[in-house]
Amino acid sequence: MPELPEAETIRRDLEKEVVGKRIKSVEVRGLRSIRRHASKKAFASRLEGQKIEGISRRGKNILIDVGDDILVVHLGMSGQLLRAQPKDVTLKHTHVVITFTQGGQLRYVDPRTFGELYVVSKESFKAEAPEISSLGFDPVEDVVAWDTFGAQLVARKVKLKTLLMDQKFIAGIGNIYSDEILWNAGLRPDRSSETVSTQEVRRLYRAMGEVLQEAIKMRGSSLADEQYRDLFGKVGQYQAEHKVYGREGQPCRRCRHTIERMKWSGRSAFFCAGCQV
Repeated sequence: MPELPEAETIRRDLEKEVVGKRIKSVEVRGLRSIRRHASKKAFASRLEGQKIEGISRRGKNILIDVGDDILVVHLGMSGQLLRAQPKDVTLKHTHVVITFTQGGQLRYVDPRTFGELYVVSKESFKAEAPEISSLGFDPVEDVVAWDTFGAQLVARKVKLKTLLMDQKFIAGIGNIYSDEILWNAGLRPDRSSETVSTQEVRRLYRAMGEVLQEAIKMRGSSLADEQYRDLFGKVGQYQAEHKVYGREGQPCRRCRHTIERMKWSGRSAFFCAGCQV
């Protein structure tokens, strides 16, 4: 699933490529991708004729400013937003095609259809998109003091990996980056948050910023299935820098101890028992 670095990469691409363009037409091919709307027409009519005025992000959600409304894009497990020309071959699983008056298109492709696009009014955004309004702080966009972060962390009394992935606590971190952040900080995923010392809080806070910023710089992570693609259809590069995620049985890049994997809420957590405490 695309996490914060992947969503931020696409946000920055969109900011350069589509802001200022006017939407000529919207073609919907898959109803599941716009499931919050009653019909294709109900979705398309909110966008056609509107000018894209800005792009922002909340956690893993990309927010496209269109007049009085916001087009929310959540990529789910396999969603892609791709820049295209009308003459380009339409990829399988293309569910929404947005065509601009100036030429060019924005296509939403999603093989697994867990992602979605929906339009909400700016005036009633909190009521119409409560799952976004209830998100925790954004570790890239929001300024939060390390000691404030630490006090909230210690008060929660929950496993560190679970806490990092709790979208109501921190917005945008998922399975991949929680493992990478915890390795960087030298903390085990199953360590309970109330046991973390002041020095460890500082390490975790610093690691969170370093890992996410480096991942954004390298345009995100594309795993073996290469389902994450940027706006131009290219894969990310940060997967080559993963220290623990997906590296079970391989030597730790810090202490050479073998990377281990444990089951975690139906998924896997990767860590080094040698240097994560």
